[in-house]
Amino acid sequence: MVLSIFKVLWNNLRQGPSTDPFPFGETFTPARLRGKVTIDPDSCVGCGVCATVCAGNAIKHVEREDGSGKDFYVWHNTCTFCGMCHHYCPTKAISQTNNWSTAHRNEDKYKKKEHEFIAYARCPECDQTMPNMPHAMLDHIYGTPTEELENIYSLCPECRRQKAAQQFGAHIHD
Repeated sequence: MVLSIFKVLWNNLRQGPSTDPFPFGETFTPARLRGKVTIDPDSCVGCGVCATVCAGNAIKHVEREDGSGKDFYVWHNTCTFCGMCHHYCPTKAISQTNNWSTAHRNEDKYKKKEHEFIAYARCPECDQTMPNMPHAMLDHIYGTPTEELENIYSLCPECRRQKAAQQFGAHIHD
């Protein structure tokens, strides 16, 4: 029994430390680790599903006063890296990196955020602002969308409704 303890001790001394030298050196990060959230503003439709399912209440969408779009914030101090935002995002505009480092000075705690501007598109018929319909979303729904379908989705909901009614022969009053 005593001899086996010395054998384990000898093996441990011979192999050296089994921990990483972090923070003084590099450390191992698994490739599938769920780390900090990043946003692709070109794919985001600004639907707000991510903010609704966020367990840490770390995601905020703030409408700009001029109606040009939304500011999208992810606060890394309250994000739990749960991945619910990525899972439920209909356009997969949110992704998670394997960057897990959130160390910072206390005076920088309000600067630890991800910020993107989600610009709205303008309707070519009435110039009304509206959320973008990313190509990835149209491709996902319709396969390869036709030019006519892309033109319909470039319209605001009201102009789209009028155009659909005209296709069925209805007369729309302005």
